[in-house]
Amino acid sequence: MSGISKELTINEEIKAKDVRVISETGEQLGIMSLRQALDLAAEKNLDLAAISPNAQPPVCRILDYGKFKYEQARKEKEAKKKQKIVSVKEIRLRPGIGDNDLRTKANNAIKFLQKGDKVKVELRFRGRELGHKDIGREVIMKFIEMLSEFGEPSKLPKLEGNNMVAIIDPKK
Repeated sequence: MSGISKELTINEEIKAKDVRVISETGEQLGIMSLRQALDLAAEKNLDLAAISPNAQPPVCRILDYGKFKYEQARKEKEAKKKQKIVSVKEIRLRPGIGDNDLRTKANNAIKFLQKGDKVKVELRFRGRELGHKDIGREVIMKFIEMLSEFGEPSKLPKLEGNNMVAIIDPKK
């Protein structure tokens, strides 16, 4: 049932004159008038759903719509469980940061990387510090070196306005 949109047109909502019908077991029943198809579905206490409304003639399937919607919701829930949400944690540095402060921030970044989060390192320049971008780059590269065991940079340090930004991904 893959490729079926979440909301199907069912029963009287279908506007075509003739439809290609597939039974609840997946067997091709052929092309018939919409009235015949609806009667056939009603006979089996099931619904007629247009699974491919743009085909010529539209393809309809006889199914239990309530059960179908339940199955779709269950599959969606399962897919959501398997997804991993990667968040980006941000760490701010300054060009004149001390070694101990840098080590403390690196330890925090290591915790984030071990949890599987990305780390965005932002070094902020103020005033005359902008004249010493090389010092800022050195600080960020030293920081990245401290994290090399736990993550690798996906984006190397780059100046964006008054900030130098680098992004570090956790190692697989």
